[in-house]
Amino acid sequence: MKRFGLLSWALLFGYAFLYVPIALLVVFSFNESRLVTVWSGFSTKWYGELIHNDALLSAAGLSFQVAAVSATLSVVLGTCAGLALTRFGRFRGRTLFGGMITAPLVMPEVITGLSLLLLFVALEQWVGWPDGRGVTTITIAHTTFTMSYVAVVIQSRLAGMDGSLEEAAMDLGARPAKVFFVITLPLIAPALVAGWLLAFTLSLDDVVVASFVSGPGSTTLPMVIFSSVKFGISPQINALATLMVLVVATGIFVASIVMARQDRQRKRDEQMAIQNG
Repeated sequence: MKRFGLLSWALLFGYAFLYVPIALLVVFSFNESRLVTVWSGFSTKWYGELIHNDALLSAAGLSFQVAAVSATLSVVLGTCAGLALTRFGRFRGRTLFGGMITAPLVMPEVITGLSLLLLFVALEQWVGWPDGRGVTTITIAHTTFTMSYVAVVIQSRLAGMDGSLEEAAMDLGARPAKVFFVITLPLIAPALVAGWLLAFTLSLDDVVVASFVSGPGSTTLPMVIFSSVKFGISPQINALATLMVLVVATGIFVASIVMARQDRQRKRDEQMAIQNG
């Protein structure tokens, strides 16, 4: 019992260490003072100034655009990689292919960013594309390393999935493409959503790789925040972070409600099936 109490206190301390700074960030977004660590009264003026801060809003919009596109591409490519590793057996080069898929997971971001920068520079000299560094190069770079995370998620889901439904569909004459879209895809849909959200978060949070492959006029939000630390963080960044936390919290709340309703519906369907059986 005493050990359980110590574990509870350790868990409480861990969550407090994680969430108290976020709570303070939200509180100080309503601070009237320009100093983010000195409370001088309640005010919402920083939210008003944030609306007129074109540079910060443009960086945030660019970050969301790149994150959405790279996450979508990562899901497509990661799903193909996961299918190849779980459904194609022991093909030649499988070990090398698996190592290349998982390498970005352990590769330092500095090495990844530098290697991609050298690649883009060489491509521009050889074929003239990409023409400088910008949104395209950032999207390609983010897709490169986020695809590995999606591939691992999809591979784990496919490895633990019962393949009897797919085999039964093919025995009944369904082509492999139709089996994938009608049987496999709906079964791995939760993994696809989880992989997309993971890739979106990793892309939105990245600053190291984006710093290497970005150019003038393509500054992402983490780069703006990181550069502003040198001169002092503006309370407008607190306001923007608070809005992002609100959006994330709302999404989690809505998802929890949907999952709870689906769980209750599943239990009711099971009870009706038992009664009818």
